[in-house]
Parts: sequence; structure tokens; C-alpha cells
Amino acid sequence: MIVAVASGKGGTGKTTLAVNLAMSAARSGRAVRLLDCDVEEPNCALYLRPEIARTAPVHVPVPVLDEALCQECGACSRICEFHAIAYFGHKPSLFPDLCHGCGGCMLVCPTGALSERGLEIGVVEEGARGACELVQGRLLVGKPMSPPIIREVRARVRPGVLHVLDCPPGNSCPLVASLRGVDFVVLAAEPTRFGVHDLGLVVETLRQIGLPFGVVLNRDAPDERLLTEYCRREGVDILARIPDDRRIAEAGSRGEVLVEALPELQQVFEDLWTAIRARAPAGG
Repeated sequence: MIVAVASGKGGTGKTTLAVNLAMSAARSGRAVRLLDCDVEEPNCALYLRPEIARTAPVHVPVPVLDEALCQECGACSRICEFHAIAYFGHKPSLFPDLCHGCGGCMLVCPTGALSERGLEIGVVEEGARGACELVQGRLLVGKPMSPPIIREVRARVRPGVLHVLDCPPGNSCPLVASLRGVDFVVLAAEPTRFGVHDLGLVVETLRQIGLPFGVVLNRDAPDERLLTEYCRREGVDILARIPDDRRIAEAGSRGEVLVEALPELQQVFEDLWTAIRARAPAGG
């Protein structure tokens, strides 16, 4: 089963939820792989502190121009939807960081003036802490495209193994790239007006994609009404509630795994797993 943890905005406790969901499964004796797809700011390792055993670079194909063969016809520039090739006067200019590696420019070039080279945009690292394995992607500073690295992280999914994905926040292309093929989505949400607004955006996205999902209410308080009312109105299941507890904030600030620092939370996450299996296709 592949369970993705997502959020409408940053700062909702998404990474904390993903790490503890994975570690609670590992503590109960299940082998689990935690995939950190938030490649612009991967933070799962700050809590797991794994031994990194393997590192692999991630490359995307970008065009290289042989000016001696170029007839300056402009076909490559016209086909590129991402403006990675532009004409200034009669001379084509290439912008590799804008290239999405589709190869269209090489297909339309009549003289074969364009070829490919690999451009490194990030790395994928693998390690483990006990029964919990970690795969994380890391986008190099200054590189604008995260989906190719997310796809490389997702390529490490193993059949028959429980997976937890820490997705990028928001509801843009990186989130959609992370969600391909998942069985269930857990949405971390906070009971603020901004939190409810952005939760609504990602709920709409998931409904359009057609993925089953539920909400975990983080920093829950006895008088909380805002998020609860939204979920009731929209027919969204609240799978679990994480209390607004100073001890949780302190443990998180120290980079500790909550189910280890506060063992009473183990039951909260075990109940969350039960709720996920009841709603995931084929029960997970």
C-alpha cells in the first residue's frame, strides 16, 4: 500500500505526520519505506537521522547546439512550449534550466544540429533507521524543476512493501507528480482560516484526480470549530486529531520522533492506520 501525506500549505505538520506514520508502522513490526518527495526542502531525515547508504545523481536531457549545422530556421524555437530555445536576431539561444527534456526540438530540426546531454539537477539518497527505510530527493540550489527528481524517488517504490510519501505542500505540479499511483492521501490540516482555505484547494484537486483521502487535524483544541465545520460541510472524514500539546512542540523542535518521545501517541497513529485501511482500496 502507498499512503501519501499532503497539505494545502506549509507549516501544518505534514512532515511530522509522515515520519510518525512511518515510524509507528515500523515500531509495530512492519517493514516500511518513507519516500520524501518534498525535494525542494526534504526534512524527513532531520527526524529519522538515517545512515545514508546510497546516493545517485538525477539528470534531465537538454539540447546542445552545433552552430555549424544550424540553418537558423527557427523550428526548434517554435515547438518549445517552455521557451528553452529563443531567437535573438538570427542566432538561437538555449536556456537549459527551462528545458523539460521532451526532445521535440531535435525531432523538428532538419539538419540534426541539436543533440542531447545530461544536466544534473539533484540527487536521490537512500538510507535506513531500523525497519524504516528512507528515500529522499534533493533539488540542487538554483534548479527550477522538481518533478523529474520526484519521479526518481517514486521509481524506488517496491512491490509488496508499505510506503509512506511525504509530498510537497500546496496543490501544484510537484504534488500531482507525487500522487501518481498512490492508494490513499492523508491531509495534514491546521485549524486556522488560512489552513482551511488552502485545505479546500487541495481537497478540490484530489476530487478531480479521483483519489480517496481524509484529514488529520493537527493542533486540535477542545473549542476547535473552524476545521471541524468545514469537514462536516464538505463531507470530508477526520481520521485523527493531534492535540495542541506543548510537549509535542518541544519534541518536534528537538527533532525527535513523536511516537518515541511520547509513547502514548503510538496508539493515535495505530488508530490512524486502522482508519486508512478501512478507506483505502482493498483495505490496503
